[in-house]
Amino acid sequence: MSSHEPLPRAYEPAAVEAKWFPTWEKAGNFHGEPNPDKKPYSIVIPPPNVTGILTLGHVLNNTLQDILCRYHRMKGEEVCWFPGTDHAGIATEARVEKYLRKEENTGRDELGREEFIRRVWQWKGEFGGKIIRQLRTLGCSCDWERERFTMDEGLSEAVKKVFVELYNKGYIYRGQRMINWCPVAKSALSDEEVIYKDVAGHFWHFRYPLADGSGYLVVATTRPETMFGDTAVAVNPADERYKHLIGRMVKLPLTDREIPIIGDEHADPAKGTGCVKITPAHDPNDFEVGKRHNLEVINVMNPDASLNARCGAAFEGLDRFEARKLCVKMMEEQGLLEKVEEIRHAVGYSERGDVPIETLVSYQWFCNMKELAKPAIEAVKSGRIKFYPERWSKTYFHWMENIQDWCISRQIWWGHRIPAWYNDENGEVYVGLEAPTAPGKWRQEEDVLDTWFSSWLWPFSIMGWPKETPELKYFYPTCDLVTGPDIIFFWVARMIMAGCEFMKEIPFRNVYFTSIIRDEQGRKLSKSLGNSPDPLDVIATYGADALRFTIVYIAPVGMDIRYSNEKCEIGKTFANKLWNACRFRQMQGEVSKEFRELPADVAANLSGDERWMLARLDATIESINAALAEFRFHSAAHELYELVWTSFCDWFIEAEKVPMRAGGAEKERALTVLDYALFRILRLLHPFMPFITEELAHQMGFVAEGDSIMYEPYPESDSCAAADPAELERIDGKFELVKGGRFLKASYNLPDGRKVKFHIKAVDAAALEFLSREEASLKSLLNAEAIEFSLDEFDFAKHGAAPSQICKLGTVYLPLADLIDVAAERVKLEKQKKDLEGWIAGSKAKLSNERFVSKAPAQVVADAKLKLAEMEEKLARTLDLLNSLK
Repeated sequence: MSSHEPLPRAYEPAAVEAKWFPTWEKAGNFHGEPNPDKKPYSIVIPPPNVTGILTLGHVLNNTLQDILCRYHRMKGEEVCWFPGTDHAGIATEARVEKYLRKEENTGRDELGREEFIRRVWQWKGEFGGKIIRQLRTLGCSCDWERERFTMDEGLSEAVKKVFVELYNKGYIYRGQRMINWCPVAKSALSDEEVIYKDVAGHFWHFRYPLADGSGYLVVATTRPETMFGDTAVAVNPADERYKHLIGRMVKLPLTDREIPIIGDEHADPAKGTGCVKITPAHDPNDFEVGKRHNLEVINVMNPDASLNARCGAAFEGLDRFEARKLCVKMMEEQGLLEKVEEIRHAVGYSERGDVPIETLVSYQWFCNMKELAKPAIEAVKSGRIKFYPERWSKTYFHWMENIQDWCISRQIWWGHRIPAWYNDENGEVYVGLEAPTAPGKWRQEEDVLDTWFSSWLWPFSIMGWPKETPELKYFYPTCDLVTGPDIIFFWVARMIMAGCEFMKEIPFRNVYFTSIIRDEQGRKLSKSLGNSPDPLDVIATYGADALRFTIVYIAPVGMDIRYSNEKCEIGKTFANKLWNACRFRQMQGEVSKEFRELPADVAANLSGDERWMLARLDATIESINAALAEFRFHSAAHELYELVWTSFCDWFIEAEKVPMRAGGAEKERALTVLDYALFRILRLLHPFMPFITEELAHQMGFVAEGDSIMYEPYPESDSCAAADPAELERIDGKFELVKGGRFLKASYNLPDGRKVKFHIKAVDAAALEFLSREEASLKSLLNAEAIEFSLDEFDFAKHGAAPSQICKLGTVYLPLADLIDVAAERVKLEKQKKDLEGWIAGSKAKLSNERFVSKAPAQVVADAKLKLAEMEEKLARTLDLLNSLK
């Protein structure tokens, strides 16, 4: 649409957003190619689960990435934002299993491995990757032509190569260690797949009789069913109560076994009875104690967490919680239950299965991370990789310097099958890229690799590694990474390790950790609480730009976000304000031809208001460029809001109506400056609000059909209008007087359209001269019938009551004689004063009552204090108004 066709009265985001994204994609605007003439800027998307859907966390994370990409694209750099999804082993397998049960009444066990995997691929093609389609709705300018998947053929080759290389270096091994086990998935879990919940539980105190019948020791446990795996009772060697018993035996109740009493500092004399049952197969601490004392490791559970044959006929096959009840019952019947304590404690739950996990010893594949961690630690310590906020580096170092071996095997079918083969005839193990050709009965390892084992290679595998591709040579290492702090260990740290090991180069230079999004009550968003809005519904109501701008606007660096859908009114009204400003400009006539650069003759004849606006624009441009360089997105959003809403719309456009009404050369100059400022503002805003800025740039005629604002240069400060700081201060002073005058009108509920008279007493002769020159502007901004300027004190005897506001350039008075009934207003204010004083006295009495403060809910007390502060502020304003009427 040309600038001759007027903008619609209201901004309709749905129509605009539906139009522009396919236009951009069709034109190949997001595609990046190696270009030796340009500086590369690359970023990889944290690959969402192929089963995932768009959440507010994704909205924040991907909006920030898109801001960076659009910003650097406008900076003239060759940008490539690499997108893709993660195969999400356990989550996807569970989702497909559920789908098959519902739709076909079958599952993986009935189908067998090969057919089940075929069905997962089929499901992925039909239903997977929904979130990728949803990210387009948000406006994400990923290079969608380069979309990858962690189970792609190329990425799978990268995974095998890494496994084989690390195995040959001795870093990967198969061994017996403590792991997290999910009884639903029947698989080992990574630490990040364990969610800790605070739940009610019990401490059961049991008597373990001494084998010689001379007494008993009391031990406490929260998991009685694991006692069948006990192989010792530990006491502290320095504990005078028990050290004489070290080396003797106790009878393990409900079994026919005897176990030793050992001395180990793990037993704390100050905790409980000072005696600790040691179950090496089912507790991480006990496992370490067991290694120190060469204790037997007895696993008492089946893969589904039912008890196995080691527990005896009465317990074999019982669910762990049923076994717990029976165990307690039998101990009580045998007189071995000392007491029961009710407690609340943190219990690890499987993120996917939503059941308590079991910590147990299992034969798994592990990766020794200690050597891999060393160069990754140095990369952050040396500053080659920087964290924003910087405080996350302390968390990173603490984990990396105490890093444990990584359990990389999973007992599921969907994933990268471990490239290891076993020869059942001679026990030989072969690890390689392909199956062994040596004679013998070889069978491949059934387990697959942890999902994170593919995603730790993401920054270079997504570019084609291990092949030496042009993309890898040009775009690696990537520039920035935007992600959540919750995966600093499981993804960020591992990517740094993988980059240093396999590319001999860091994978990225900067890592920005996003905020955690909470609701208005401070609770994390979750489906179970019903406080997690669907971003697609929010976009349908407010628009993608409004959601994008709002979530950045309310996200201070390093602090949690308090989100509610209503806050999207910030972005919605901001978009409407910008739309209306463009519509107003369009109604004034054709867009100036010199909107890209101010002509010399215009720059030489600017008004004070115009120099003020261009100075504000330049200062904001510098500030936003600095903010984006330091990942202060929140600050940049606030700067943009203030620039557009206040400086440009509320002050500059209103002030420019005076020269516009004058017509001729003055109007032409005013419109040229307005167009120049407006096009720079649209470019500044584009990374944050891509849809509306593209639409307005075309509607205003700033960008030709077939082109895009995303390839227009991002504004730099050009100081085209040298401004005297003193002059800018005077213009600020003028606007302050206007705010004061408007405030006075509002205080007496006088409509904006009501013509009034003001009196301004200037602070000195220079201010008087300036304000007198600005009379037309002041009258227009204040909608004043007349303004009287003077250096003399205001004559109350002559003019009557007149409230005032003191400002830098003078004091503005609003004579009320012809506007309101002063006597009636005084009576009304006196009554309001009396009512407020009574309410405040009652509120203070309530808040000084210790019984109310201690028994009322904390939120009720906080609300009462807030209301009191509001009423006290209202009383102060009422007293001010009364004083002004004297």
